[in-house]
Amino acid sequence: MEQPSTQQQEFAPVGGGAGAETASVSEASDAAAPAQAEAAFPTETTTSCTSPSAEQPPQSVYHIKWVRWNNQKTPIVTQNENGPCPLIAIINVLTLKGLVKLPQTLDIVTVEQLMEHLGDCILSSIPKDIPESAQLNYEQNMHDAIAILPKLQTGLDVNVRFTGVKDFEYTPECIVFDLLRIPLYHGWLLDPESPEILAAVGSCSYNQLVEKIINNKSSTKPEMVTEALLAEAFLERTASQLTYHGLCELNSTLTEDELCVLFRNNHFITLYKRKD
Repeated sequence: MEQPSTQQQEFAPVGGGAGAETASVSEASDAAAPAQAEAAFPTETTTSCTSPSAEQPPQSVYHIKWVRWNNQKTPIVTQNENGPCPLIAIINVLTLKGLVKLPQTLDIVTVEQLMEHLGDCILSSIPKDIPESAQLNYEQNMHDAIAILPKLQTGLDVNVRFTGVKDFEYTPECIVFDLLRIPLYHGWLLDPESPEILAAVGSCSYNQLVEKIINNKSSTKPEMVTEALLAEAFLERTASQLTYHGLCELNSTLTEDELCVLFRNNHFITLYKRKD
């Protein structure tokens, strides 16, 4: 497989309590090395952002780090341990785009304030020239998005497909990203040069693949058992939820200066592609 050129192109994760680090695509292949997993795959078949335990509710106040962005002082909301990563990832995209403004004297921000800004952005995203035939559907999407906002504090159910960096099983949670026009990506892709794995996984989502493995491993048909073992090996080998082919596809799919959200290892990350 011919690798896309990665010279001088970088993905820069934005935010986080310890500051932003920049990882070049050419170096990021190390990050795609499979992580050691305690199990082949989680026993639960939902992939959602890590949530705080019931005994330790998420903190409602978050610190702000001010950075220079496009020659302007711009706020970055930093994440508490086990904090609401979907909310922070989305908010940081909006602040970097200039769609959310915070007072420059502000050092901390509450969840309630972030939710208010997010709700305002959703309401302001309504197209002015929406056709009457699509108005009811759009209003329903708006209603669903507002209902989902509280989940952003604890996590979203996101179910990836292994066929493309934009491929997710559609869930109501995806509506928030659609309405705010924030691209959602992942890098957990199949290697096109592994036809046996391609056949074993097919177009399954993560949840569907886990169910398929469980069912087929107990099949009396040898070919179905073989497919299940191949699919299970794929999940074990790519436990980091980021593959080299996924990195190549992210590099070729993202446009220069694009701000987006990356889903990886059950977390949501504000991502920016730049070329120096």
